[in-house]
Parts: sequence; structure tokens; C-alpha cells
Amino acid sequence: MSPPLRLIPVLDLRAGQVVRARRGERASYQPLSGSALGAGPEPLDCAQRLLAACASRVLYLADLDALQGGAPQTAVIARLLRALPGLTLWLDAGLRRPADLQALAETLGCPLAAGAPLDANASPGLRPVWASEALSDAAALQAALPDAAARTTGLLSLDRRGDLPLDPAGCWDRPEAWPDSLILMTLERVGSGEGPDLALLRRLRAAVPGKCWIGAGGLRGPADAEEAAAAGASAWLVASALHEGRLGGLARA
Repeated sequence: MSPPLRLIPVLDLRAGQVVRARRGERASYQPLSGSALGAGPEPLDCAQRLLAACASRVLYLADLDALQGGAPQTAVIARLLRALPGLTLWLDAGLRRPADLQALAETLGCPLAAGAPLDANASPGLRPVWASEALSDAAALQAALPDAAARTTGLLSLDRRGDLPLDPAGCWDRPEAWPDSLILMTLERVGSGEGPDLALLRRLRAAVPGKCWIGAGGLRGPADAEEAAAAGASAWLVASALHEGRLGGLARA
């Protein structure tokens, strides 16, 4: 029997507000409203409700401003880190090279988290998400994940929309450069209610065994969570299913 799927709550942040992500069509994202958790677009309140719903100390934050070429939302992120001691923040902020991460960590005054991402004993702090859509070329991928230590602590998000990888660096075709933990980001499934792409997950696991897989996009409820765990996912990024009240007691398991 597969271990239960771990749920990692997601905060999508644009212009200082939490927005609802749907199918990766970022221009159409709207401020969060009508959440079953009672959350609204204010980041700290929403983060607290999401973390409580999942009994989690890990939060995934997508800085949509930075991902679309703007400045990182450091004031909002710093406030979250100050108000939530013990938080491990998986930050997807359009990081292109290690200098971006170092500058961001210094600005935020936050240490980088140590230990594997899903290790119960991992330290709190900032954990970089290197997104395939943001890395510009193969050299950038190598610089982001240069050695065994970086490949243990960092996360690589393999991004795609539909059948199209978002991947100027060729990350999808370079499994030898992959870290230990990978996010399978199926943007076309995010907020869609269509279910997760477990066939793709199974194919990747079979082709590159021994990795820790974290899914993103499409999780609808407990049945999907059970099937995702059986397919080999260790965790799943969730937002819509929480705000729509579709995970029930599973969210606190």
C-alpha cells in the first residue's frame, strides 16, 4: 500500500494579492474570493488558513510578478516569513541563476533551508524552486544545480502547458541534471477540475527511477489523492481543491 499523499498548500501572489490560478492563463487570474476556508486575497491570512487546513509547515509560493519578468514581491514575502516562524517556503520566483537566489535570501533576511524538501527533519527557511520556464539555457540549469548538495536541497519544476514543455533550458531532456526532488507542473490542469495527469507521472517515474515526485495541477479530491499516491507521487501542490472544500478531512491527515 502506498504512503498517504502529502499536501503542500499553494499561494499564488500577484501585485500583493492572492489570486486563483486557472490553467496557467495568468492574465486572467482574479483575486481570491469565495474560499471554503474563509480566506480572501490578503496573503498572511490566506497563508495561515492554508497551512492549518493541511497541517503543514511548508508553503509553496508562486510570485507571479517575478515569474512574468517583474520585481519579486519581497515586502509581502518578508512579512509572511516574519509572521510564520518555523515556515519552510518553497519559492517559485522566476529564479534564473544562483545570484538571484542569493540576492533574494539576503533581502528577505532568511536562511536557505537545509535537508531534503520532504524530510520531516528539514530546517525551516527559504527553499528555491528552479522553474524550467525561467531557466534560460543549459548553463543556467547547471549553475542552479551544480553538485550533489544542491540536488538534494533544491527543487526543479518541470513546467508544461498542454503537450508543450515550457523549457528554454532543455530541462525535460536532461534527466542527468535533475535534482532528487521534482515538481511536475501541469499548468493546463491547474484549477481545471479535470484531474491530475497521472499517465505522465507514471511515464517519467519509469524512465527516471529513484526521484521524489511532487505533482501540481488537477487534484480534485480524496480519490485523486489516493490514485496519485499509487502512481508514485510523494506530495501534491494544492490550492483550488482546498478553496472549494473538496478535500475534506484528507487535508488535515
